Amino acid sequence: MLDIFKLGGKGVSKADLITWLAREGEADFVLCEDEKLARFLNGLIIKNRGPKSDEVPEPETRLSNNMVFRKLKIALNLQADDLIEILKLNEFTLSKHELSALFRRPDHKNYRECLDQVLRNFLDGMEKYYRKKKA
Repeated sequence: MLDIFKLGGKGVSKADLITWLAREGEADFVLCEDEKLARFLNGLIIKNRGPKSDEVPEPETRLSNNMVFRKLKIALNLQADDLIEILKLNEFTLSKHELSALFRRPDHKNYRECLDQVLRNFLDGMEKYYRKKKA
């Protein structure tokens, strides 16, 4: 994970990483700032897909659930069917039309905000999906 942060343009300390990975409610828990999460996600894209150019992309200062979902989709090279399968692992269903609305530009008439519930179910499903692949 530390290497992925470096790919995103700025390294972080192991101590910082430990506090971000702590569970909410634990004494050493610290919320990861949007900019740092954006750096990690950008680094994950670069690690898995390669750099788009010689320059590291500037991280967003504010992230929405839609942006996090999109960056994960790009980094993991997931198609709509893959996303739907991952969500189904958590017994959460979305149609392709509902899913595509989450990835539209915010000014598009069919844009829909990605609710916490959708992102949480995707992340939980992703854990099940990748653990199943390893087994």
